[in-house]
Amino acid sequence: MVRLDSDVAEALDAYVRARGQRLLRTAYLLTGGDRLLAEDLVQNALASALVSWRRLRDVADMDAYMHTALVHARSRWWSRRWHGEVPSERLPDVATPNETDQVDGTADIVAALRELPPRQRAAVVLRYFEDLTEVQTAAVLGCSVGTVKSQTARGLDKLRVALGPGSGPVDPGDDPAPHHPPAPAASSRRRQ
Repeated sequence: MVRLDSDVAEALDAYVRARGQRLLRTAYLLTGGDRLLAEDLVQNALASALVSWRRLRDVADMDAYMHTALVHARSRWWSRRWHGEVPSERLPDVATPNETDQVDGTADIVAALRELPPRQRAAVVLRYFEDLTEVQTAAVLGCSVGTVKSQTARGLDKLRVALGPGSGPVDPGDDPAPHHPPAPAASSRRRQ
């Protein structure tokens, strides 16, 4: 068991209280809707943050570190050969309702995210759900800004297809409702 200094324990507790739900939401989206795996990823990321706690000077550094840790933890999880659970004799406590499914369309979005390749999913989640800039997303993913742009564009294209018409913003060049030319005015003279 690791014994924490009281100031580190207080700082970590304050960070988790302030950002815990957001981290869980990010992990939930990165895992394609697996709440239990998301909780494990957040817990593992927080545990790894303890090692680097002293060099993380402010919350912005901590947020960037946690995003990177979540993406790497998710990658490590899926690189394993076996993803099954270990059976136990004792059943877990009654599950609590998933608050993220209470928002209309969340289940559809999570299902569509689940179909994206991991890098595209990570780019989309970090850019549009965590609202990171392209530069910040590139730093978290350890790639170039151009890669973030291409992965995000491809991911959004796949999401639009998966979610159906009307799921994305309208391109200003596209006209959502085709215009029909007005019918010619009725002439007072009939053709003979």
